Amino acid sequence: MKTLVASVLACASLLTFNHQAAAAPIEIKFSHVVAENTPKGQMALKFKELAEQRLPGKVEVKVYPNSQLFTDSTVLQAMQLGDVEMAAPSLSKFQKYTKQLQLFDLPFLFKDIEAVDRFQQGPHGQKLLKSMESKLLVGLGYLHNGMKQLTANAPIKTPADIAGKKYRIMTSDVLQAQFEAVQAIPLKKPFSEVFTLLQTKAIDGQENTWSNIYSKKFFEVQKYATESNHGLLDYMVVTSAEFWHGLPDDIRGELKKALDEAIAHGNAIALEKSKSDREKILTSGKTELVEISDAERAQWVAAMKPVWKMFEDEVGKDLIDAALKSNQ
Repeated sequence: MKTLVASVLACASLLTFNHQAAAAPIEIKFSHVVAENTPKGQMALKFKELAEQRLPGKVEVKVYPNSQLFTDSTVLQAMQLGDVEMAAPSLSKFQKYTKQLQLFDLPFLFKDIEAVDRFQQGPHGQKLLKSMESKLLVGLGYLHNGMKQLTANAPIKTPADIAGKKYRIMTSDVLQAQFEAVQAIPLKKPFSEVFTLLQTKAIDGQENTWSNIYSKKFFEVQKYATESNHGLLDYMVVTSAEFWHGLPDDIRGELKKALDEAIAHGNAIALEKSKSDREKILTSGKTELVEISDAERAQWVAAMKPVWKMFEDEVGKDLIDAALKSNQ
């Protein structure tokens, strides 16, 4: 009798354990490198809110901001190893995994953020999200920081104005070719050093979004800001192919809907921040706005076409052509 009772209790305990295990929520670790009050930070928190709201008890999203888990340089490898489920590195960080995303570094290709949106939401942009599946990475959407502008201590309107000037760049073959095409001198330096480099005049200028120029106070040590909209600083929300395709269909579908809404939320914040930070810079009186005419922009485009051609084989002529059509 005691043996029978023990067996029944053991079975009941095993059933309870199995039920609890089956009911355990799917954990999604979302790693990013910025503060929670940024557009990317707000996007990640919105995703957590929506995902847990729509899949109660089924998923648990843990957001790790400020490089608490990984940097943008290490997170993709960690994702391939299964140590993190989601991240949103800048597009330039994917060069090791696909050369096609260099498209977004090509200078003066997109005329404004609306053109970028048309391309990213179109068939070519959506296809690019899947360009790294062979490397076990799946893109889920694009998040904006904004269009890049040129700053300097002299007004920059035409390619001739920038010749001979030293400009800080991120590590990117395209960006190096961009400045070399107009006889400027590109210097690969950490983002954290840019303010000091500008302040000490070790470099003449830099390229960045309005929000980065304002938040890092670059405008305080640069007399002019050219509204060039010459490049893009965006992010890709990415996940592990093994994780994503291993999810039940209904859960994966709800997560994608939640993420699409969260990205739209983050992009709206980014657009508003770009506009407001631009105004703050101009009203500070420390930096003067330089606008370029259509004719002057045409000079930049002509100067940059050889750069497009240089990377045509790696990026794909079809992608470059599609990007150009998005300007219409």
